[in-house]
This record gives sequence, C-alpha cells and structure tokens, in this order.
Amino acid sequence: MAEHLASIFGTEKDRVNCPFYFKIGACRHGDRCSRIHNRPTISPTIVLMNMYQRPDMITPGVDAQGQPIDPRKMQEHFEDFYEDIFEELSKFGEIETLNVCDNLSDHMIGNVYVQFREEDQAAAAHTALQGRFYSGRLIIVDFSPVTDFREATCRQYEENTCTRGGHCNFMHVKQIGRHERHDDGGRRRYGGSPPRRARSPVRENSEERRAKIEQWNRERETK
Repeated sequence: MAEHLASIFGTEKDRVNCPFYFKIGACRHGDRCSRIHNRPTISPTIVLMNMYQRPDMITPGVDAQGQPIDPRKMQEHFEDFYEDIFEELSKFGEIETLNVCDNLSDHMIGNVYVQFREEDQAAAAHTALQGRFYSGRLIIVDFSPVTDFREATCRQYEENTCTRGGHCNFMHVKQIGRHERHDDGGRRRYGGSPPRRARSPVRENSEERRAKIEQWNRERETK
C-alpha cells in the first residue's frame, strides 16, 4: 500500500496532493485548489512571485501607451533584469538554475525561480529578501518544491510548438540566448550565468537601472 501511494504521489492519479504545485510550484486555483499544496519549509529553490514586470504587461507586444515594442528592446529589458537578479542572488551562494517565466497567467507571470546548490544558501536568500523592494515593488519570496526543472518546463515551448500560448500550465522559460546556456548533464540546461553583453552608453547610464541597483544596495546595508 505504501509503495502504491509513493508511486502516484504528485501525479494526476494522486487525488490528495496537487500535481501542478508539486511539479511547478504554482497552481492556477491557488488556495481554492481542491488538492493539498505541500509547501516546503526549506528547499534549495526559492520563487520570487510575479517579480519580472514585462514592458508589455497590459497587451503583449504593446507598451502602456499602445505603441508596438521592438522585440530587441524587450529582450534587452529582460536581460538587464536577469543580470541584476543573478548578480544580487549569487551573493548568497552558487546558483544552479535561474529561470524567469514567460507565462501570462496570474499565478505564473513574471515568476523567478532560483535554485541554489545548497539549502542553507537558499535559506539565506529567503531571509535577506523578506521586506525588500525591486523597482518600487515588494518582493514576495517563498520556498519552492521545484527541484527538477525538466519536469516543470514546457518542452513544446522550447521547440516553438506550444499551442496553449502564454496560458500554458507548464513553465515557458524566457531565453537569455541559447548559445550562452550551460548543459552540465542536464543540471544547468535551464539556467547558468547571464550573458555578458556590450552595453550602450544610454543603457549603462539608464536612470531607472541605476535607481534599481541603488535600491538593492540601500536595503542590503540596512539589514
């Protein structure tokens, strides 16, 4: 009996535990889900909920003024964010995986998943980020049950064949440039160091970017 229960734990056959929360660390039903969300009290992975704010949050591909956004600018915006987050979080320990969701559903949009090599590194980051802000928004951080991102990620999205679009229930992981990504026996396939790109003087001196970094530093000094 025990072996049978273990074999179905976290699968669709499990009528007690939510398989989506178990695999992805998020569920579209939230607290209204009829199955249990087993929230870990410690994990090597933390999730920063809805942290990445796309420039086209209202309408995909269009800014707040209704003007089309150059896809290259969208990618630059994301990679600046990725570098900021990677550099800050790597201060707590070695990062195995850093994934940012490109999904559009409320429970997954902008979620940032960070898997550290050790649980105590994740715990240190979890503690340090409590009550801090990024770009004027409170950071919501929690431990995540996700440790195998191959099971959590939509393979069809990686192959540009997902028909469910941004509302897919599996992770659509934003790319930082496929040639920059690691493949260490699958462990770092979905993460790794951010690309080191030449920055234009305009982007390097961006007031918005400087303000975000200064905010990180001020908050860290007060901890």
